[in-house]
Amino acid sequence: MKDIKMTESRKQKLLNLGADALADALLNIAVHSYEANDLIEQLIASPQESFQRFKKKFSSLKKLSGYLHREESNSFARELETMLQDLESGVDDPLTGIELIAEFYETDSTIFEMCDDSDGTIGDVFRYYAMELFGHYASRYSDKDKVVEIILKVMQKDDYGVRDTLIDCASDCLSDDYIRSTITNLQKKISKAKDHFEKRHYLLMIESLARQIKDATLFEKSRIAWCLEPHTEDLIDIARVYLESGDVKTAHSRMKDIPNSDNSRKYEREKLLEEIYQKQGDSKKLANLLFQQFRGYRTKGTLQELLDVIGHDKRDKVIHDETRQILKTEILRESDAKFLIAVGKIDEAEEYLLKRADQLNGDFYGRLLSLAEAMEAENRYLVASLIYRSLLMSILERGRSKTYYYGICYLKKLDKLASNVVDWKEYNHHEAFKEQIIEAHGRKRSFWSNYEE
Repeated sequence: MKDIKMTESRKQKLLNLGADALADALLNIAVHSYEANDLIEQLIASPQESFQRFKKKFSSLKKLSGYLHREESNSFARELETMLQDLESGVDDPLTGIELIAEFYETDSTIFEMCDDSDGTIGDVFRYYAMELFGHYASRYSDKDKVVEIILKVMQKDDYGVRDTLIDCASDCLSDDYIRSTITNLQKKISKAKDHFEKRHYLLMIESLARQIKDATLFEKSRIAWCLEPHTEDLIDIARVYLESGDVKTAHSRMKDIPNSDNSRKYEREKLLEEIYQKQGDSKKLANLLFQQFRGYRTKGTLQELLDVIGHDKRDKVIHDETRQILKTEILRESDAKFLIAVGKIDEAEEYLLKRADQLNGDFYGRLLSLAEAMEAENRYLVASLIYRSLLMSILERGRSKTYYYGICYLKKLDKLASNVVDWKEYNHHEAFKEQIIEAHGRKRSFWSNYEE
């Protein structure tokens, strides 16, 4: 909310500057930024000029050479988006738009061969922006046979896994009758397929179309036709499509086919079962499932989901029972400590961490740092010190100079906390601990010299 208000405030201040001042500022920025200059040209271009801009960029795209590394891919993805925005602004004729988007998809080999798209930003331009633009034009074009022809032509080859988005958006521009007709044509192609890969290609297209028209039986038949024996992931997909199609009973039946001993895609399975139990109105099974999830990973979020089903009047009892369970377990789970803190069980969280302090592993700094900060905020200085010690020891034992800065921060923190610890219990006092680390790691001169400074 704060960010929204700040944005609105800045927007109003910019509006108060007036059009002349903003125009001058934009032109000054454009001198130093290619992206800013391109944005200005896009904003002021007429439809004809936008189309010419698209044609020029698209022509250059086909002649790309060199190689773009990962850090350059985000910028290139924005260029591709801008190019498609020029197309949208410059082309109103739906057939022209469809054909040009199809040509854009067919540049995938050129683009992905010369880019490191590890972050997936370039692929997302194909999967989302280009797909939406294709659907925009295709929904307005009356000759649906031509639309299907173009989709199938582009889909003949999909080496980079981005062209399948065109078949995934078929329902945005085609009626169910056209989709069923397309399925029939694809089924004919299967009988003429040269090999298993070509057959699988057509079956995957049928799967997508079947899901869009909520034909779960056809989806299942197509999946089994190419995977032969459905595995867990297949059964989950099949069950989901039955659920989307309104056949809750069959969806549940397919989920039961998954062996209890199989824990693959567990989170996805549980979420799907949640939906099934909700639609069946089976509050008992839903409550049992949510309780298992809560006990497997205790957070305020999983507690809230459980209480929404069993009743918020049971909150105190659930927290009391789970706190007892947590304190009984011998193995440290940082998530359980965070849960105790989140529900206000600070004394119990302190007890839990102190009894398992020997299990603190500073290598997992992402889990421990927030715990140390939370304990410090609650004035639990001893347990906070023990956590900071584990973080410091991890850094010193690994001996990577790049992380010494953080280790120095932890040691400075320990120096500060030491005066607040009243009872060190069985643990070494701060000065004794410090002597130990100097003896073990005193040769790490860069660490100690920077610490002294």
